[in-house]
Amino acid sequence: MEKWLLNHEWKQVVLAEPPAGSGLKPIAGNAGMPGLGHVIELFRSGPRYALRQYRSHGPLLYDANPVCPAVLAFGPEAVQAILANHSKDFSQQGWVSILGPFFNRGLLLLDFDEHMFHRRIIQQAFVRPKLAGYVEDIDRVATEVIADWVADDPRFLIYPATNRLALKVGAVVFMGRDPETDSELRKVDWACGALSRAPGAILRAPVPPFRWWAAMRARKLLEEYFAAEVAKRRDADGTDVLTLLCHAEDEDGNRFTDTDIVNHMIFLMFTSEPPAATIASIVYWLAAHPDWQDRVRDESMPLGDDALDIEDLEKLELLDRVMNESLRLDTPLMVHMRRAVRDTELLGHYLPAGTDVACWPSMNHRMPELWTDPEKFDPDRFAEPRAEHKKHRYAFAPFGGGAHKCIGMTFGQLEIKIVVHRLLRRYRLELPHPDYQPRWDYSKLIPSDGMPIVLRRLTR
Repeated sequence: MEKWLLNHEWKQVVLAEPPAGSGLKPIAGNAGMPGLGHVIELFRSGPRYALRQYRSHGPLLYDANPVCPAVLAFGPEAVQAILANHSKDFSQQGWVSILGPFFNRGLLLLDFDEHMFHRRIIQQAFVRPKLAGYVEDIDRVATEVIADWVADDPRFLIYPATNRLALKVGAVVFMGRDPETDSELRKVDWACGALSRAPGAILRAPVPPFRWWAAMRARKLLEEYFAAEVAKRRDADGTDVLTLLCHAEDEDGNRFTDTDIVNHMIFLMFTSEPPAATIASIVYWLAAHPDWQDRVRDESMPLGDDALDIEDLEKLELLDRVMNESLRLDTPLMVHMRRAVRDTELLGHYLPAGTDVACWPSMNHRMPELWTDPEKFDPDRFAEPRAEHKKHRYAFAPFGGGAHKCIGMTFGQLEIKIVVHRLLRRYRLELPHPDYQPRWDYSKLIPSDGMPIVLRRLTR
């Protein structure tokens, strides 16, 4: 099937003819498989699929599939033109066909002035003093959970374990709740899982028992849960993000409505999953490269078992390199969606209003024009004097860019570093067998095999 997909000649189509005299070129493409487009290729090989298309068609390709037709934009120049666009030619509404029913009016789906208003208020939850406070909670949760992971078992699956850990961190930090004592959070955990699976659905209709239907049920459950919580938090004190958003206001005294907070909390809980995937990726790469595992552990050891603080984490420079290299190779958010709000130009091509555009920072991460031996795990590529990530502003963009760059980027990095530090203090990481490689599901970048890893307890 894959060989046939690669070699098959699809019928060529053109998105739209440019206006006469504009000097712009049309964007050409094809519809792929009837009814499915290129979704099978995409889910199987992710950024490698994008790189093949880039080599064959150049930086722009019209994917005229019947489910969610879009222009695919490849390469650092295309990504910069879209994410760093100062003329406001592109809105976030490109996400609607993928995430709209489940994350309605979450920060990711807001545009321009409204987005900046909401972002300024939410940003108050992610300033450095707040992050410093979250470190204590993340470290406590990570230390407790990792201590109970099963050692010496080749069947132990690291991704489900890191996902449960990330959801518990989200419950404690974002909601001020402990899943071990709050039975309601089991429903929240199920709902978050259902929402995370929805973007990869092929059948995009609420037909039971499929993903889209389950996600619609999950959205309703979370709306009811957070609406009840907001009513309690309006007159309460607390250091968690939910309580903070109930009291936060901008410089003019404007505050979020209850509905605003519900929408933002549903999206924040959804963002617990990307750190789990990155932690699993780091674990795999360190298990596959014991030399790097030893280097990172040696750097981490002087911090001991005492409680961490934000300054401690900033000293872990080798772990920073490993984290960045894992994000480069296994980028959690592979694609960024936008929609043209007016007829515009993109890299000399005509892009009509209303066209959805998918740009691929994750493909840039694998371009040999930007990275030496890009398929190789080589964290030192991020160190001076090589600094390969500086070859182009968008050579390395795992958190996006422009006005919508991930608001929780620093929080996620701190969480990842805390978990890996605690893991390396307790265990040696080993592959289940020497030739093991994880099987990634690129519909939402998770290891479809759960990623078996052997944890060997270290003797102190």
